[in-house]
Amino acid sequence: MNDPASPSRLDLLRFLERVQPADLERTRRWIADEERREAERQQGEQARPESPDWLIEYGLNRDSLPTAVHTGECTMAGKRSKATDSDTIRRAIAAGVKACTFCRPDSELGILD
Repeated sequence: MNDPASPSRLDLLRFLERVQPADLERTRRWIADEERREAERQQGEQARPESPDWLIEYGLNRDSLPTAVHTGECTMAGKRSKATDSDTIRRAIAAGVKACTFCRPDSELGILD
């Protein structure tokens, strides 16, 4: 333990003193990076457009008929969904387009089978 070749306690403390500024600078860079990411996230949240009230989902090809209707917040709506108004949703349901069983747009609109 008391090896004459090993550094003294004072030598170790002076080494720590030299190393700490670099560690502090790295920590400050991490904080600045995190603050920048948080500011970008908040800016993205503010720039995000509002979700539509109603969605109508179409099939695979461009000319296909609607396959389902959803509320605007429905997480089950597919990528081929487009925003629309409540009158279009009512007409689609009346024409036999399936109402999503998850978000129940027919119940939301007061349409009873």
